[in-house]
Amino acid sequence: MVYHRDLLADLNKPLPMKDKVVSIHRSIQKKFLFVSRIAITLYDSETQTLRTYLDSDEDDNPLAHFQSSLDDAPSLKEILARGLPRVVDNLVTFENGLYEHTQRIGRHGYAASYTMPIFHAGVFVGFLFFNSHEKDVFAENILSILDIYGHLIALMIINELSTVKVMGAALKTTSGMVHLRDPETGSHLDRMSRYSRLIAESLADQYQLDDAYIEHIFMFSPLHDIGKISIPDSVLLKPGPLNAEERSIMDTHARAGRELIDDIVDNFGFDSIDHIDILRNIAEFHHEAVNGSGYPSGKMDSEIPLEARIVAVADVFDALTSCRPYKDAWSNEKAFDKLRQLAGEKLDADCVNALIDHQQEVISIQQQFKENTYG
Repeated sequence: MVYHRDLLADLNKPLPMKDKVVSIHRSIQKKFLFVSRIAITLYDSETQTLRTYLDSDEDDNPLAHFQSSLDDAPSLKEILARGLPRVVDNLVTFENGLYEHTQRIGRHGYAASYTMPIFHAGVFVGFLFFNSHEKDVFAENILSILDIYGHLIALMIINELSTVKVMGAALKTTSGMVHLRDPETGSHLDRMSRYSRLIAESLADQYQLDDAYIEHIFMFSPLHDIGKISIPDSVLLKPGPLNAEERSIMDTHARAGRELIDDIVDNFGFDSIDHIDILRNIAEFHHEAVNGSGYPSGKMDSEIPLEARIVAVADVFDALTSCRPYKDAWSNEKAFDKLRQLAGEKLDADCVNALIDHQQEVISIQQQFKENTYG
């Protein structure tokens, strides 16, 4: 009897996706040492942008926290148009390229690349990159093996994203089944999720956040108020201010959201989703206040998970600048002034400043995701 050491055994373990990509990279290097980096970008079809998501870099990442319009990456756009992988045997000239991503890659000494488009059921998902510091290394016999690894990585990514999508659908379906309507849907969720990502990107260096963490904040933030499905219509849809009793009922939605997510995760086996605790923390703690006056647990400052502090600022800002049955939309300037007043009391000051420091990006988000009937 002979036992074999499985070089990809880590894929059977409950590890973060980043660690699995690193493990696959190490396995590839057993055969092809010149493959010095693997990276994945995701495509946002609504904004037509590419965003860095995962990579096998354990130290310096040339494209950390980077996003670009697909139109600003014509070589990648051509890959997508052809629907075929592409080999570049010599990337040296990229250092003098017109676009930031090519300049960054060139400055880090990458000399060759193999790029695979990722599709799921015919829908474009993103790109997978194999990079090398050596030129002229991606021969046909090598590509045939890298294709296998590439599709393995792509399937892992697609499975992860699909599971998140299914979980979100399950939560939203649960909401529909109890016939409760949350007035904060539609464009509000599009805007606040992108404000959340904008804040997280701004804080990435300060808090050492990787791209996967940032992306999961974006994916999970629209589910922040899922617990409102437990709130009666008489309270949830009241057009004016809530009285003390009604406010007490409304405040239960944060804990209810966490409990609902726990149930969905347990019942559907979603516990393997990367960063699932980000979702739990957003749902339960996005109404905590840095001075301890929030709910449901009265947490203070750094006791409140960063993802909840980020979403709190994004949610408050969009609520202030949106029309509601009981109020007109505030101007951005007035809303920013209010955020400054709340910073250090109700809201995290770093998160507030991160949003205020990117006012042009905020305006772009507002223009793209304008208020609609449900907004």
